[in-house]
Amino acid sequence: MPQTPINARLRSARVAAGYHSQQALAEALGVGVRQVRRWESSTPPWPHPDLQAALTRMLGQSMEELGFTAPPGRESGGQRSRSAWVSTGKGLAAVPAQSAATVQPASVGGDFASVTRAHRSLYWSVSPAALYPTVIGHAELGCVLLTETVGRTRQSVASSLSETWLLAGRIQFFDLRESAEADETWLRGLQAAREAEDHLLGAATLAHMAFVPGWEGRRDDAAQRIVAARTYARRGDSPGLLLAWLDAVEAECETRAGNTRTALHLIGHGEGVLTEGDERPVPDWFDWFSAARLAAFKGNTQLRAGHLPQARATLSDALDQLPQAEQKQRSVVLGDLAAVEAAAGAPVAACQYAVRALDQLKRTWYATGMDRVREVRQALAAHQHEQCVRDLDERLYDWSTTVSALAR
Repeated sequence: MPQTPINARLRSARVAAGYHSQQALAEALGVGVRQVRRWESSTPPWPHPDLQAALTRMLGQSMEELGFTAPPGRESGGQRSRSAWVSTGKGLAAVPAQSAATVQPASVGGDFASVTRAHRSLYWSVSPAALYPTVIGHAELGCVLLTETVGRTRQSVASSLSETWLLAGRIQFFDLRESAEADETWLRGLQAAREAEDHLLGAATLAHMAFVPGWEGRRDDAAQRIVAARTYARRGDSPGLLLAWLDAVEAECETRAGNTRTALHLIGHGEGVLTEGDERPVPDWFDWFSAARLAAFKGNTQLRAGHLPQARATLSDALDQLPQAEQKQRSVVLGDLAAVEAAAGAPVAACQYAVRALDQLKRTWYATGMDRVREVRQALAAHQHEQCVRDLDERLYDWSTTVSALAR
């Protein structure tokens, strides 16, 4: 009995991309298996533009190469070649589509991810100025690999690339104080998260992007990004820890806009989420938040609200809860404790905490921590002739600290 003619090009591309059944491809596309069966027939119907884009992205070939024939007057939603993707004005590579020229083996996804994980771990101890070029180089490699991978391998690369852009933006924003550049970098991360179809990475990236207007006091712009982040978190069935972090991010933006009451309400909600517990898995890349970090957010908000006894207690507990390895965050909490004492009119205690923060910064540099110490020194202007403040100045402006602050 003769076999039914099929679209062999589409079937071969499907199998090569890791979709070993029509059902697997249908689920990835969000269509019925009958639709895929029709496409693999000898006379495949011309797909809707959105499905054209999805097919070419997932299978790494143009519509014509997949065995489709465009109706008269209709154009294929094909791919751009690698050469069509150029760097942005900030020197960052854009997130590309595939090229059919080269297809890397499936092992590439795991290899690329292992380097991404290593960079994420190194961030907590390595100098940001030393780590940053390596992270950017890794991101550029990821953009190349996106043009040379298909199917699930490409999705894996896109996910790791999104993590890499997220890390690069964190270094720019929190360590190098390059907020505009960080916003551009996080946009690349959002594009990569879209390619990976990873809603949680999208939520995390959007929330980081809220920091940029939030720290500038542009509450409405920050709020829009937070709303978007919460939407993506819902789509991704977010674990409670990530939801509590979104509360903390929004609380910080509200605090910087002067809305400390709203901020404390948000933090209270986040504490409730953590208390309830959650069995949903937390992504490996979500390594910058914990109950102790939430307490640090709370203590800073209490400080800015003028609730000094509460802030002192909260920040002291947060410092005790922080693992020794979280050295960057320790410098921030020590800086906030110094600010509490400065606001309470206790310059000696303020300087003691500030010196401890400088000791921490000498071991692990963190621009955000140094900002806290400088704010404390400004708050101590009325006590600048006291010996404790002079001693603080000796530390704040010694050769090591001065060169580190100016070189990073």
